[in-house]
Amino acid sequence: MTSFDTYLPAILEQAEREAQRDGASTFEVHHLLLAISAVGEGTTTTALESAGLNYQAIQEMFQREFEHSLSTAGVSLASADLPKPTPGPGRPKVGTSVKLALERSLAAVTRKKDLHPAHLLLGVVQAPVGTVPRALALAGISQAELLAGIEQVLADQK
Repeated sequence: MTSFDTYLPAILEQAEREAQRDGASTFEVHHLLLAISAVGEGTTTTALESAGLNYQAIQEMFQREFEHSLSTAGVSLASADLPKPTPGPGRPKVGTSVKLALERSLAAVTRKKDLHPAHLLLGVVQAPVGTVPRALALAGISQAELLAGIEQVLADQK
């Protein structure tokens, strides 16, 4: 059993909790990024902090992305009286974006035993479209530079 074998279930469980807080029926890649930052594993924390990201900053980044998405649709969060999210019935299911992030993580190594927690972060940040790249762009964080930082952390582990 590798460290990744114990890390992944903990992250998925935390991502599920993040989705429940949002009242979501699925947990998606942005919940995964929040979970990675919340768990605080050394290499992932190093990579995120190099871009100025921690759990609080990531929460704020996703809040800005949410507000921006609403404004694009002509809705102002300040004028909208939105109810607080409430957890739905049952546990949130794994969303498609999480499955794709896991596939990208696995594709980064030739053998499963070579997987490290930073590979999961790599798979999350490599998302070509969606909430994560939009939120990073709105926060002024270069996706390419963040990916380079993660790859450097992985190279340092070898």
